[in-house]
Amino acid sequence: MITSVVFAGMLVGAYSWGVVSDKHGRRKGFLITAMVTSVAGFLSALAPNYTSLIILRCLVGIGLGGGPVLSSWFLEFIPAPSRGTWMVVFSAFWTIGTVFEASVAWFVMPTLGWRWLLAFSSLPSSLLLVFYRVVPESPRYLCLKGRTSEALRILEKVAKTNGKTLPPGILVSDHEVELNPKSMESEGAHLLSDNNYTDEKPEVIDHSKSNESTLAMLFSPELIKPTLLLWVVFFGNAFSYYGLVLLTTELHNGANNCDPNQSHSQGSPEVSYKDVFITSFAEFPGLIISAFTIDKLGRKGSMSTMFFLCCIFLLPLMVHQPQALTTFLLFMARICITTTFTVVYIYAPEIYPTSVRTTGVGVGSSVGRIGGMICPLVAVGLIHGCHQTAAILLFEFVIFSSGVCVMLFPFETSGRELTDSTVTETTTTLEVD
Repeated sequence: MITSVVFAGMLVGAYSWGVVSDKHGRRKGFLITAMVTSVAGFLSALAPNYTSLIILRCLVGIGLGGGPVLSSWFLEFIPAPSRGTWMVVFSAFWTIGTVFEASVAWFVMPTLGWRWLLAFSSLPSSLLLVFYRVVPESPRYLCLKGRTSEALRILEKVAKTNGKTLPPGILVSDHEVELNPKSMESEGAHLLSDNNYTDEKPEVIDHSKSNESTLAMLFSPELIKPTLLLWVVFFGNAFSYYGLVLLTTELHNGANNCDPNQSHSQGSPEVSYKDVFITSFAEFPGLIISAFTIDKLGRKGSMSTMFFLCCIFLLPLMVHQPQALTTFLLFMARICITTTFTVVYIYAPEIYPTSVRTTGVGVGSSVGRIGGMICPLVAVGLIHGCHQTAAILLFEFVIFSSGVCVMLFPFETSGRELTDSTVTETTTTLEVD
């Protein structure tokens, strides 16, 4: 229940902070999520009873649901050619956090207990607040809102920091001009000479100012197919990723508890934090594979391949295996799922325009949290009930279905430029030097 309420909170938070960030800016979404996560996390360590602990962990989940805000924010600063590589670097810090948390649990839980673990775990989120004043708003978001002067100041600072100069001209947003579709240089905000474009204004559908909700936009004819497929993939990723983390200890304990020849006490089974620590290192090979395959195989190719490989590694676990072999198979399966999890968080922001980007990723992440919420109650519950084969079959079905959905995605985003809003076809042309 403690695990599931965190995911329930993340379900609410992922959608809520996505909408807040699309309406009020990435920085505000970042600030609120960091505050909620750190405060609720620290108060969890002081919870006087089980009910208050459940409520506070749910609030932690609501704060953690703002993760897609950070990934979309970071993505909007990166040019298309190096986007895949840098998003993998970004994801590496998730892995560092995972290994750090597993190592802290390994040392803290047997000696100081769970309260100290929760207190220590709240510190990184608190440190985020230190950086709030120095991080800039997304220039892409500012341009979408018509705040080009603010965006220009940020771009000038970026150029100065990197020892570069901005191209001559004026900053033009999608409110003002649409490039000819033949031009592949557009990323929604352009530095152009004053006399390079006509005064005619193309029809631009700016959803940030329309009465239509950003959630409704996800079901527009252009976005409904990738949105629904993405939901299945997010669900499968979260269900399998967090399921594999839990299975690391549950399969071994389940084997002992279901063995009629094995005597065991009535108390809670001992959790092997050592095994959790070891399998958490599977994140690093997963990141390396992501870095090498995300541009060579593309987003779709790398995700579908790793989903199907994960199915292969889990098949032997349909029956009880020795602990060493079980740990190895889960290690390999976690490599695969880490790769897919990394790539889907790169692919998802790329398929949505800026006007609904964090909402689209946030809602997809919310659907994924349903998978994370169901997994401990259903799959792990099956193992506790001595139904290991049924549990692994459930994982196989979810993971295989996710791989099929990846293959059905309508387009590949590797090398494609980001878009800011859905535009209608016009006859306006634009010359760019």
